[in-house]
Amino acid sequence: MAEHSPCTARGETPLQRADRNFVELLQELRVTQTGVQILFAFLLSLAFTSRFSSLDTTQRATYVSTLLLAVLAAALFTAPAALHRSLFQQGAKPRIVQVSSRLATTGLIVLVFAFSGSVLLVVDVTTGRAGGIAAGAATFLVCVGLWGLLPRLVRRAGLREAANGGCEEPEPAVEEAAPQGTVRIPAPRRGGASRREASLRRR
Repeated sequence: MAEHSPCTARGETPLQRADRNFVELLQELRVTQTGVQILFAFLLSLAFTSRFSSLDTTQRATYVSTLLLAVLAAALFTAPAALHRSLFQQGAKPRIVQVSSRLATTGLIVLVFAFSGSVLLVVDVTTGRAGGIAAGAATFLVCVGLWGLLPRLVRRAGLREAANGGCEEPEPAVEEAAPQGTVRIPAPRRGGASRREASLRRR
């Protein structure tokens, strides 16, 4: 197991760490799958509305592309569960966690385009082509900022704190001055008792 700094060490074995990481990954996938399910249900029902027949060629292409992207995102988010079930009790948990993390990351990238395409389609139908393009681009930038840029900024802030000694022990409090006429007994040095015990044992 790789060494960890004292402020972040959990005292886990590699298998315990893999189990914890996989549980955390599944919790994340539950959150993202909810958004994918809502988007997928909306796109499926859109094809059976009365106004769908009035869509032009560009809008139909946007709809089909967004629907396929939503299906691909759902498949990527459910793949870790299928992978875990196929390799159950075969000693491949660390590898499952690595592959599942990459699948989830790819699914988030696909989901960005699915969200942007759905917003583009809806705004295009309701307000016009220019408004749809602007709304789709804004959705894309917001998702990229929150899902891609924000984690990197948080990671850099954490590295900066670690470089500045964020895990160092706090400095001891400054002792108050003793009043006149009192005698201060110096505190024993750290480790002095252990040294005396060791010397007595040698005797």
